[in-house]
Amino acid sequence: MTEAAPGAVASASLWERDEELAAVREAVDALREDHASRGSLLVFSGEAGIGKTALLGETRRMAEALGCTVWAARGGETVTSVPFNVVRQLLQPALVSLMPDEAREYLGDWYGIAGPALGIAEPGDRQADPQGVCDGLVAAVTRLARRCWPLVLLVDDAHWADQETLQWLAAFTERLTEQSVLVVVAHRPGEAGGERARHLDAVAAAAARPAAMLSALTPEATAGLTRATVGAQADAPFCREVWAVTGGNPYETVELLAKVQDSGLEPVEGSATELRALNRSARGRGLVARLEGLGIDATRFAWAAAILGTGISVDLVATLATMRREDAARCAGLLTAARILSPTDPAARRPGGSATASWSSSTR
Repeated sequence: MTEAAPGAVASASLWERDEELAAVREAVDALREDHASRGSLLVFSGEAGIGKTALLGETRRMAEALGCTVWAARGGETVTSVPFNVVRQLLQPALVSLMPDEAREYLGDWYGIAGPALGIAEPGDRQADPQGVCDGLVAAVTRLARRCWPLVLLVDDAHWADQETLQWLAAFTERLTEQSVLVVVAHRPGEAGGERARHLDAVAAAAARPAAMLSALTPEATAGLTRATVGAQADAPFCREVWAVTGGNPYETVELLAKVQDSGLEPVEGSATELRALNRSARGRGLVARLEGLGIDATRFAWAAAILGTGISVDLVATLATMRREDAARCAGLLTAARILSPTDPAARRPGGSATASWSSSTR
């Protein structure tokens, strides 16, 4: 977005994303036109902190507001070797809503093949053929998509998705013309290797339009974001310096401006030296150090949230982390204020709300 109202810092990563958001809106509208409409695929690529997660978050908000069902999942750097981890995340909303008999009915002959991969059936005596499992998952998701139309599937940090998920995703997106579903994938270029890279390349190749490479903020957008954050008194040289030291990276810009606010630094040309020092400290303090500064309970909550993935609730994290609900809610507030956890539902900001949230540490 090229402009934002004062204080609209939560949407910082959406500045100058008009073209990408228009493509999303067009794809969602096309999906909703007809139950028999052809599926489509959008791929967004870019470096860490460039705003891919924010773009997928806005895609979710937009699609849900227009009556779509949205399932989301996210790859993780520490779980790339866990088979079917991301596809299980993705299908969790559908799987938990089905009784065992319903799951058997929807999956049909594929139940015994795809069920074990999804964790809803015990493995058989014979190990299933990997290609057969992939085909079974394609069939399973196709049937679930018909049940939940209009359906939008979001896969964030696909460069960290497990090989089995990427193999399924490549096969599924290749057959999108046969099903009415919108798939949106975000990844960092050059991060995946081996078979995972090959499958990810196949996913990108299945898109009707080339992958959209997200660019850094321009000096003008950085100036607008700076003034929206620290105030209209920020002078032009100061805004230019913010852009120079962050390279227009949205995440780094938001982190630096938060430091400016916390330190009370005057946003004028004479503060350039202090601004560069703040930027070094913002870059140098890693996630682990930030978590340790928030205390043991907040760290336990954060790691539990990271394991569960996206769209998780405070109650679910509290159960996994063996914490009292009130302690978990307090930790969610601390982590949100520290910009480690990002709320995805208005309830997250209401006292006593259900507080769904998505883990956002890997947007760096």
